[in-house]
Amino acid sequence: MEYYSSEINRLIEELSALPGIGAKSAQRLAFHIINMPMENADRLAESILSARKNVRYCKECFTLTDDELCPICRSRNRNHRVIMVVETTRDLAAYEKTGKYEGVYHVLHGAISPMLGIGPGDIRLKELMQRLQGDVDEVIIATNNSLEGETTAMYISKLIKPSGIKVTRIASGVPVGGDLEYIDEVTLLRALEGRVEL
Repeated sequence: MEYYSSEINRLIEELSALPGIGAKSAQRLAFHIINMPMENADRLAESILSARKNVRYCKECFTLTDDELCPICRSRNRNHRVIMVVETTRDLAAYEKTGKYEGVYHVLHGAISPMLGIGPGDIRLKELMQRLQGDVDEVIIATNNSLEGETTAMYISKLIKPSGIKVTRIASGVPVGGDLEYIDEVTLLRALEGRVEL
């Protein structure tokens, strides 16, 4: 039996398709949106559409940005000779929250996972190797401490080692199986400061 009108059901269905949003959360959000003042709902809808149309990959590090280069890659205050390799833009944001890392990033948009059919060609490794043709002193591998993250770290290390560029891996302190975006800043900072050469 349908409890709500087709418009409400459609909104709940669309919201519940979002990651991390279950049926009850979707229902709560739907009713919140329906009860919003119309100008707030318009702003929300417009910001979603605008972000979808205007957000793209930074041409240097491949994080999400609405400009050709992200603010980190544009900054003259960052050390462009040290590149931290992360799996997602959310991982980049987690490290930026520490306020202590002064290098730049490279976002892979995934990790190697043969079980899921994700190989080296499916993530931004080719672009990383192109960046390393420039003036780079160190690559810090900050992939997650999962099987996929470790596999990716070892693969990257083997690719880079012959070039003579220093390759380090973030230290533990980040729990095995943990996603970087959910870890506190102090733990992330300890992992960064205790990194080891691979």
